[in-house]
Amino acid sequence: MNWTSVYLKTNSLNVFILGTGEVATRRADKFLSHGASVKLAGDSLDSSIEEKGAILVSTEDVDELVNWADLVIIASGDRELSNYVASIADNKLLNRADFPNEGNLIVPTSFNIGNVEISIFTNGKSPLMARQLRKRIQEIITDEDLIKMELQDYARSILKEKVDDQKERRTYLYTIFEDKNIHNLIEKNKIDEAKAYIYNLINEN
Repeated sequence: MNWTSVYLKTNSLNVFILGTGEVATRRADKFLSHGASVKLAGDSLDSSIEEKGAILVSTEDVDELVNWADLVIIASGDRELSNYVASIADNKLLNRADFPNEGNLIVPTSFNIGNVEISIFTNGKSPLMARQLRKRIQEIITDEDLIKMELQDYARSILKEKVDDQKERRTYLYTIFEDKNIHNLIEKNKIDEAKAYIYNLINEN
């Protein structure tokens, strides 16, 4: 397996998508929702992405568009044009929905539960199983897990100001994670009280 997972900062990214069909629209929606500028070459735009700022352009301008883009996505049924765009995008980030292994970037299925974003990649073996795994993961993660994450973030913000040693900060975080008093407060949905308890726990030591 020669792919590795990373998260790409997209709020200043220029994305050119060849195609305006279902796959192209999903790709566009994903990047628009994360702050990218997106242009699509094809026949017409779905209103849902047009309202988010997607721009429809002509397929005759692909050379200019590839030059403009930081990321090129090929999601078109026109094989000849797709291959041409891929050939002139050799120094760009390239995602090919038609032949993923011929690009250098995969856009996996992903979803959010609160502030947690989870991506699933089966190395192209089974998109169906990726969807099934997504359903199973969504059933496992609870509201309590999300509250614990919020409290860990709160604790980390205090510890960064108070404790210089990273290992010591980690010890504090594990102690907080396992603290029964905090668990009881979470169960009673007393989040402010849990934060106050964490604050005192850190500052009294």
